[in-house]
Amino acid sequence: MAGDVKSFEIRDAPYPTIYFDMFQENRLADHFELRGNIDPASLSATVRRIMRDTLPTASVTQVTTLAEQVDSNIVPERLISTLSKFFGELGAMLAGIGVYGLLAYTVARRTREIGVRMALGATTGDVSRLILRDTLGMLCAGLSAGILLVLWTRPLAANLVPDLKLESPAPLALAAAAISAVALLASYVPMHRAALVDPMVALRQE
Repeated sequence: MAGDVKSFEIRDAPYPTIYFDMFQENRLADHFELRGNIDPASLSATVRRIMRDTLPTASVTQVTTLAEQVDSNIVPERLISTLSKFFGELGAMLAGIGVYGLLAYTVARRTREIGVRMALGATTGDVSRLILRDTLGMLCAGLSAGILLVLWTRPLAANLVPDLKLESPAPLALAAAAISAVALLASYVPMHRAALVDPMVALRQE
């Protein structure tokens, strides 16, 4: 007796199967399975030797491990996973570049304002908090729009990917945390540049 198995396609539902000793049938099967407690790849030479000694008229044309069979069955899933990872990393990079560019432009436009603030007693910490507040404002607006878009397109994702579990909020929370980290990292250079503004130079700037 054996539990439910998937003999050919891992996507197919298990179906009733009966196993026979291949030597009890009129013809030998064209394939058979072995299970061992060592590395399957190291069994190839032993299997070929035993088959040659036991059945001289039979030849072993191919030895494939279960892991290789599973890998060959999930090529589309691996391709989708690789593409999803690539586009995710590309999106994170573009988000970081966008945040950096927008904050750098904001700092350049507010140089005189920052100079006035520092001339009136603002510290570098105050200026850094000012830029950080702008960063958090953009981040909250972007995350809000992104989360609403994700929730709206969930049914489409469920139709594209079979058996996709959408109940768990963990992937959405992880993506939001990753984007937040990228945005905060991208804001470091503009924040540091704003904190080093010379008030006298800033006040003379047109």
